Amino acid sequence: MTIKKSASSTWSGDIKKGKGYISTQSGALDNQPYGFNTRFEDKPGSNPEELVGAAHSACFGMALSLALSEAGFTAENINTEAVVSLDEVDDGFAVTHIALEVNATIADISNEQFQALCEQTKKGCPISKLLNTEISLNATLK
Repeated sequence: MTIKKSASSTWSGDIKKGKGYISTQSGALDNQPYGFNTRFEDKPGSNPEELVGAAHSACFGMALSLALSEAGFTAENINTEAVVSLDEVDDGFAVTHIALEVNATIADISNEQFQALCEQTKKGCPISKLLNTEISLNATLK
């Protein structure tokens, strides 16, 4: 079984003054603007790194829910933040690290079980498998 989802972008102009627009198949993003200023100058708008973070955090939360279910647990809440680090390196820029911060409320699970399932999920989440960067994890059970 293959599931295909798509997104597209359009870019016009040079790197500093140009503008781009991102759209997704679902319509969740529809010509969302992005540009140099939203990526490197912290101006309002989207950028590729936050989109990767959104994809990774969403994938991790769903994958952890599956792992918990398979272990006999149901989460009341899983909140995942992915902080994507874009750094200047010798040959340009690279995503060098993604820090996952997970806070979850799950009845009747030990912290040891929770941590093991989080580590398993970090390695097995489809977006984690896609990314060729260091991924750290800090998981808190409430």
